[in-house]
Amino acid sequence: MSRVVTSTDGRQRCAWSATAPEFDAYHDAEWGFPVGDDRRLFEKICLESFQSGLSWRTILSKRENFRAAFDGFDYHRMAGYGPEKVAALLQDAGIIRHRGKIEAVINNAARAVEMEASEGSLAAFFWRYEVKTPPEPQTVSTCPESVALSKDLKKRGWKFVGPTTCFAFMQAMGLVNDHAEGCYCRPLAAEARRAFWVPL
Repeated sequence: MSRVVTSTDGRQRCAWSATAPEFDAYHDAEWGFPVGDDRRLFEKICLESFQSGLSWRTILSKRENFRAAFDGFDYHRMAGYGPEKVAALLQDAGIIRHRGKIEAVINNAARAVEMEASEGSLAAFFWRYEVKTPPEPQTVSTCPESVALSKDLKKRGWKFVGPTTCFAFMQAMGLVNDHAEGCYCRPLAAEARRAFWVPL
């Protein structure tokens, strides 16, 4: 099966982008392009944790609700959430009301604050796991780097960050260029990654 499709605008894109109308914009502007902003990195790993067992379309459709509910994924603020905030989040129909996942991302916010203090930034930490020798695009759900990242995060006390979740995070944040061969975004993502610099 081809991993690219020709869209109505005549461009070839990764085939998954055609599975929902809102995916083209996400695919073209976000997925696979390098990110060095700590809050965006934290948001994404949280959303990937919420996605576990669900579809990305479900999470993407609720992303603005998640941002509102979690104070724009300001992990310094989230680290201070207590039982009352958890109770409120469990009543918020705009997000995924899964106690384990909600408590996990609050825990991860506290771990992110610790990481920022010890590593300088979340970006400096995550980009150590950039995939230098990528697998054939869209053929795997984990890689050695995502396994290592998952292990390191868990050692630091993070939760809901298995190797598959970490790989999906790495795909989306540009730590690996997993755009399909023939996708018009693949060379754009490659150029963006070549020009990318992670501030320490």
